[in-house]
Amino acid sequence: MSEDIAKHADFFSFGTNDLTQTCLGFSRDDVESAFMPLYIDKKIVKVNPFATLDPGVAKLVEMGVQGGHKGNPDIMCGVCGETGGDPDSIHEYYKLGLDYVSCSPYRVPIARLAAAQAKIEQNGGAKKVA
Repeated sequence: MSEDIAKHADFFSFGTNDLTQTCLGFSRDDVESAFMPLYIDKKIVKVNPFATLDPGVAKLVEMGVQGGHKGNPDIMCGVCGETGGDPDSIHEYYKLGLDYVSCSPYRVPIARLAAAQAKIEQNGGAKKVA
């Protein structure tokens, strides 16, 4: 529906916490302290999907961005939520064509650095630094 919605919108901001909960079918509040640490220890998941962008959630964002640009080529697309301040997620968001990320104030410096690195990397420059 993003193509239809974009015809009437100036921007999309994907709420990654809620989108992750809906995509994976569990509440962040229920899993982060309950079984997510065990899932990470047992390598059922590589990382906490509420902290670093999950591939399934990335696909949903990608579909939304593509439809949005089809319906409104000038639409601005971004994300808000925990993954908006995660360097690995920011690199993925850049590849998906997002225009901005929103994150907690204390994560702004690392988010800005990651965004700059993503742009340099995309343009054939230096690789990501830790």
